[in-house]
Amino acid sequence: QKGVGMNEPLVDAEGFPRDDIDLYQVRTARHNIICLQNDHKALMKQVEEALHQLHAREKEKHAKDEAEALAEAMSRNQSLPQAFAKVNAVTPGSPASISGLQVDDEIVEFGSVNVNNFQNLQNIATVVQHSEGRPLSVTVIRSGKKMHMGLTPKRWAGKGLLG
Repeated sequence: QKGVGMNEPLVDAEGFPRDDIDLYQVRTARHNIICLQNDHKALMKQVEEALHQLHAREKEKHAKDEAEALAEAMSRNQSLPQAFAKVNAVTPGSPASISGLQVDDEIVEFGSVNVNNFQNLQNIATVVQHSEGRPLSVTVIRSGKKMHMGLTPKRWAGKGLLG
């Protein structure tokens, strides 16, 4: 009212109440605004505390989930069988490539050969020669996961029966 807000003086230069405004109405409006601002501050403080609690719970939950995931990964890595050989090359178009064998696969089982009876690569060569044209069960570890695939050694355009 007449340019009077929350901070303008309600008295004139001589210290007398201003006669151009309704003092009671201005003081009542200021009081109501201050009460509403106090209510707003209290409500915002409650919201802030609730957000802090919510984020603290989420942080604890996230830390707990990470710890569980790490423990699960550790137990999974311990439960993976031990590999005895690693694939360092696969020729495109070869029987090994067609079966899905990839570079860096760790071989756990190749037909009847496993970590318990593997002595050298001749063991695998013998199994391959005796299994020409028949599917072999191959188990590998790829990216920390155990995978099974069928591999049929056979003659192809390249060298050997596997590639």
